Amino acid sequence: MGDHSHGSPQEAGTVAKAQDGSLDTFQDPGLPPHRARLTDTDPRAAKRAERQVAILFAISMIGTVLFFVGYFAVGHTESIAEIRLQNMLLGVGTAFAMLGIGVGIVHWARTLMPDHEIAESRHEVRTEEDRQDAEAIINTIVDESGIGRRPLIRNTLIGALVLAPLPGVFILRDLDLTKESAGQIVDRLRHTMWDKGVRLTRDPSGTPIKASDVQIGSAFHVIPEGLSDTEDPLNEKAKAVVLLMRLDPTDLTISPEREDWHYNGIVAYSKICTHVGCPVALYEQHTHHLLCPCHQSTFDLTQECKVIFGPAAHALPQLPITVDDEGFLVAQSDFHEPVGPGYWERG
Repeated sequence: MGDHSHGSPQEAGTVAKAQDGSLDTFQDPGLPPHRARLTDTDPRAAKRAERQVAILFAISMIGTVLFFVGYFAVGHTESIAEIRLQNMLLGVGTAFAMLGIGVGIVHWARTLMPDHEIAESRHEVRTEEDRQDAEAIINTIVDESGIGRRPLIRNTLIGALVLAPLPGVFILRDLDLTKESAGQIVDRLRHTMWDKGVRLTRDPSGTPIKASDVQIGSAFHVIPEGLSDTEDPLNEKAKAVVLLMRLDPTDLTISPEREDWHYNGIVAYSKICTHVGCPVALYEQHTHHLLCPCHQSTFDLTQECKVIFGPAAHALPQLPITVDDEGFLVAQSDFHEPVGPGYWERG
């Protein structure tokens, strides 16, 4: 093979071996040529882009106004249609408030702020020089953003940024986080329609359930008798809804204080997941597992609905049950702990 180390020029960007054996470094290709945008060369295009950014910021402000309309003017009755309208206004208003600012800033940066690339050498950190450099960077940002030269963008941005956080302020204001209020919330969830002698009925028909109707492996969605006669059946149902199942009593692991909470292997547990309150609606009879479809929290029915997988922090509350003189399943009492998502009182 011939020696090609002499006489042939090396292409740019390659490593060449010199006669003394040292290696030449790569040649710096430099930055690519800057391609001007339409807004860089056409003042009318720049003005049009400025108006577009201002419109996006104005959309953000309109979104905030929509939020307040839904928050203060709509949804103060029990009408389902009005509640839906309120939810739509709150969601759409918040979305436009955030989206308008985000898209507006991106459009501003892509069309009006300088987009040329620069390369800076790294300098040693020096306190005074670092401060001066930081000040120069801030001045450069202010100058390149054009915020001083474009009052339309500046004013609409300020308006959008001032209005956008207000929905969050009003929502937080309505959260009564005092200890007294927290205790009232827990008390409302601690007490449901279940009480001594209240019959277990099928959801939604309200038909009472006899113990003989419940076979091993079956599952019933249960509500308390008389639910439809209450002033607020939806709220009452949200707290009191129960899953009823029957297992072989030998498969159950029962705590000493719960020995009489079931009837011949028939057990009842709150249907409300202790994670975020979703309905636990899936029962796998071969494994005796209850599954919450929202975040896959899994409860073992044989271990008093202990959490065996997922984000739920507590077992499902058990409803103590028995039968009355006619053989119908009835509650012995209310739940012995608050239903729904875990609370600090539970420890």
